[in-house]
Amino acid sequence: MSARNSLRFGIMFGYWQAQPPPNFLEVAKTAESLGFHSAWTAEAWGSDAFTPLAWIGAHTKKLKLGTSIVQISARTPTSTAMHALTLDHLTEGRLMLGLGVSGPQVVEGWYGQSFSKPISRTRAYIDIIRQVMRREEPVSNEGPHYPLPYKGEGSWGMGKPLKPITHPLRSDLPIYLGAEGPKNVALAAEVCDGWIPLWYTPYREEVYADSLVNAPDDFDIVQGVTVSVTDDLEAAFDAQRPMLGFYIGGMGSKDRNFHKDLMGRMGYPEEAQKIQDHFLAGERAEAIAAVPNEFIDEICLIGPKERIRDRLQAWKESRVTTMNLHAQDPESLKAIAEVVMD
Repeated sequence: MSARNSLRFGIMFGYWQAQPPPNFLEVAKTAESLGFHSAWTAEAWGSDAFTPLAWIGAHTKKLKLGTSIVQISARTPTSTAMHALTLDHLTEGRLMLGLGVSGPQVVEGWYGQSFSKPISRTRAYIDIIRQVMRREEPVSNEGPHYPLPYKGEGSWGMGKPLKPITHPLRSDLPIYLGAEGPKNVALAAEVCDGWIPLWYTPYREEVYADSLVNAPDDFDIVQGVTVSVTDDLEAAFDAQRPMLGFYIGGMGSKDRNFHKDLMGRMGYPEEAQKIQDHFLAGERAEAIAAVPNEFIDEICLIGPKERIRDRLQAWKESRVTTMNLHAQDPESLKAIAEVVMD
């Protein structure tokens, strides 16, 4: 897959915190008026990803609508396919379905399911969704993760393969995969239309090169990038440290932390270990302080307008095709767009 010279922009809403954002619809409408390509929502263990997109879709006309991401343990694959085909119809073909396995803390602690064999589970999940969307024959799956029809313990023996009653609007509805590990990224390149990284640096593209070797030319890489227009770089770096410190130090166990491992592969193994050591020792402030400026600077766009525009060039020359931005309100989005959009 070759580097691209064009870069399109999306607006990232993430998942809700304690309360719904009061103005997310106004931000979405502003993004559409500014020529943004897409709007993306997420889910963790609070708000879901589909409902806000339905609300945005009802109040916009052109904005593509992406889930970043739908957690596959939250719904059976046929249930997710039902959500997707319904929303795709209602928005006249604007949905992009982003999926991800989440992590063992959420899967086992919130959904009450096993996190075992995430790659084979993901492959089967996507295959079933593709079957639903194609609607060529009744949906079936003989694998261990999502047997259709179910014939296991407690089965009444009455199940039979079914086709969706509703004909999907698009048999080729685009599917994306949120992935961090090399094998999972390679799976995205093999069976999906796009990939949603957690972090990406245009300065170290070799980190993912082997995993993307089989990606098609039109493979869409959708990366969220924080843009902070400011003369105070240190204050902007400090604003990014708490969330990064939590992800790297606390989102996982000592022996299983995908975010820490990713930071290590991105060139910061000692720094990642230091962050985790502080966090697990209960030294949260020290863990946050240990997030290096250099790492933040590679995955964000921070500084005066001229510095951001200069560093944006590396992103335009990278494999990233969609850059997702975040803004608290319409005016902030306009200010950011003025800097990054040609």
